[in-house]
Amino acid sequence: MRKALPVKILGTGSYAPPKTITNDDLSKRVDTNDEWITARTGIKQRHVAAKDLAASDMAVHAARAALEAAEVKPEEIDMIVFATSSPDRVVPASAVYLQEKLGCVNAGAVDNLAACAGFAYALSNGWALVANGQSKRCLVLGAEVLSKITNYDDRATCILFGDASGAMVLGPSDDESDILYAKMGADGRMADLIIAPAGGTAMMPTPERWESGEVYIQMKGREVYKFAVPKFVEIIREALAACDLSLEDLKLVIPHQMNARMIEAVRERLGLPEEKVFLNIHNYGNTSSASIPVAFDEAVREGRLERGDFVLLTAMGAGLAWGTIILRW
Repeated sequence: MRKALPVKILGTGSYAPPKTITNDDLSKRVDTNDEWITARTGIKQRHVAAKDLAASDMAVHAARAALEAAEVKPEEIDMIVFATSSPDRVVPASAVYLQEKLGCVNAGAVDNLAACAGFAYALSNGWALVANGQSKRCLVLGAEVLSKITNYDDRATCILFGDASGAMVLGPSDDESDILYAKMGADGRMADLIIAPAGGTAMMPTPERWESGEVYIQMKGREVYKFAVPKFVEIIREALAACDLSLEDLKLVIPHQMNARMIEAVRERLGLPEEKVFLNIHNYGNTSSASIPVAFDEAVREGRLERGDFVLLTAMGAGLAWGTIILRW
């Protein structure tokens, strides 16, 4: 059996479109206000893509930044793993459109759909490909245009979602940097807690279903909160134990930016210091699969991480699906 290779994140990148929707903007459309939204979610604004942009268009910007940071040429990428819940089309994969736009002529290309946990799944897949020698330069990313499947007349969901993209380039490590742990999970019994009922082959997106709002994201927030908070605590503790690490060993925890109040509840239950939890939800809202790579790239650019630091990534979303990764930056 081939010995697994250590895997390094060679470069990161992120992008958010310039247009924003503030809480005050939303208050003109639905019965809400800045104080109410901030108190319940921590969100102040969310970025929104132009109407003619698709997920692959969003992804291009983050991917180019990651390639530049990694000093890797597009033709050197041999695999693209693209996490998105808002793909360009049902068929083909958004990854092939991204491949063409970037000029990654030598790359395989595949989409990954695990909603807000999508990037954790994609990074886990990319790690495995590089570790087993199948890929030498793997582009892993998450990109979303959730604004296209958000009902801006639904107060419960329109306050949450934003558009963005984030990317990483992976390759064999030549130093202490490595991905140490990745474990994914899901419980399909709770699939209806976060769902866009129409849009696939089970329920086609007819004009009537657009009118009824069945094509848009729907969420049972209280039920998600009740399940997610203790589950996050469980999977974080499990990951640390598997790596023989403690909370004190971590430089940063970068959670999926789903809700600041939920993240705070997890932080308090773990006894984790505030300075060890990276938050940027106030600027972006919930960007699903783009959330973690955007936050990771910001942490790198802000100097919050140095090579050799231990970082824990954790996410949960529709499915319900979840994943946790520990890496040495």
